[in-house]
Amino acid sequence: MAKKLENTSTHQPLWLQEYIDFPEKQNQLYKKTLKTLILSQIFGGAGLGAGITVGALLAQEMLGSENAAGIPVALFTFGSALAALLIGASSQRFGRRAGLAGGFLIGGLGAICVIIAAAINSIALLFAGLLIYGAGMASNLQARYAGTDLANEKQRATAASMALVSTTLGAVVGPNLVNTMGKFADSIGVPTLAGPFIMSGAAFIIAGLILFIFLRPDPLLVATAIANTEKKDDKVPSGGSLKNPTINKKGIVIGAVIMILAQLIMTAIMTMTPVHMGHYGHGLSEVGLVIGFHIAAMYLPSPLTGLLVDKFGRTTMAIASGATLLAAGLVAAFAPANSLLMLILALVLLGVGWNFGLLTGTALIIDSTHQSVRAKTQGTFDVFVALSGAAGGALSGMVVAHSSYTILSISGAVLSLLLIPIVVWYSRVKS
Repeated sequence: MAKKLENTSTHQPLWLQEYIDFPEKQNQLYKKTLKTLILSQIFGGAGLGAGITVGALLAQEMLGSENAAGIPVALFTFGSALAALLIGASSQRFGRRAGLAGGFLIGGLGAICVIIAAAINSIALLFAGLLIYGAGMASNLQARYAGTDLANEKQRATAASMALVSTTLGAVVGPNLVNTMGKFADSIGVPTLAGPFIMSGAAFIIAGLILFIFLRPDPLLVATAIANTEKKDDKVPSGGSLKNPTINKKGIVIGAVIMILAQLIMTAIMTMTPVHMGHYGHGLSEVGLVIGFHIAAMYLPSPLTGLLVDKFGRTTMAIASGATLLAAGLVAAFAPANSLLMLILALVLLGVGWNFGLLTGTALIIDSTHQSVRAKTQGTFDVFVALSGAAGGALSGMVVAHSSYTILSISGAVLSLLLIPIVVWYSRVKS
């Protein structure tokens, strides 16, 4: 069998040919890839969580307006959209290692710019730093696809969920260290709210270095070589397009819509929660606790969610996402603002609903695409997911400034209801 694969290959390097010829080596690389991703995502999660916690508060302090509170999330999610395109293109040409490591390292540079901006009170540098910081977010999210490169059909949901759940440890620790990092920043003459970005910058850079050093051989390059070797037996030719019969365009669109709506609702409510809490006397440590629970809920259920998506189906879990986001919006809207427990409940539901939506949408896109176009499609739709987050962040500040946090949360709850008729329609069309 190995000899046959050698004959059909096109002058592959010897090290790469070994992975093409021997499935056991592919499996070893798959497991090594997951371990590397898990380690890097722990640090990536810390960088992500700390910045999200205080970004809105820092902008509000520097600009002196509540309207500005949504700008940081808008900027770093818009930055993550731009980075998703670059990471996707870089990964397609040079492999996941180059794309993901580069995104984390650039995100770390963005965090450093934010720290400098706060120290010298430069709004322009703050905005530039937040935009660049988004590259770390893009790498953190796109890592879920790297785990699926060498996974078989029964492993894909598990592989994607492992990359997500490993973010939890860092993402929970990060927000709960904002108070400590704020004190550290004070001790070195940096504004308190810039302190968490010190940790973000260091965490993103470490995550990037882990991937750059250990994510080799590159899983995407190996998977592509294997697919090219087997393309003669494929029903879809290399370079296939969305017009191929094995490409389910409706499935791709529905998967993207689920992820986009979940991201929009989650980002809008999450962005303004720290500001809302500040109005009612909650301190940085309490804000960090709430956001820590929220981010844990975003990522920690991932292995269970992956199993549920495979067991009960994409339609069922998409409806579960809409119902959970609806509950989150209603609890956030009507919970007493001075009740830390109710705020935690609202943000936990918000995180779980997002998790259901993201993994369901991811599974639909993988199901609906062929290997020849899958990576390109993944990168393209992650751009739309990031842009929806940017829109949610930008609009949330304006909505709260001109109405209230209650209205914002109710709006998110109402919007979540759209998921139910959309996925029901898709299930009927598919059948």
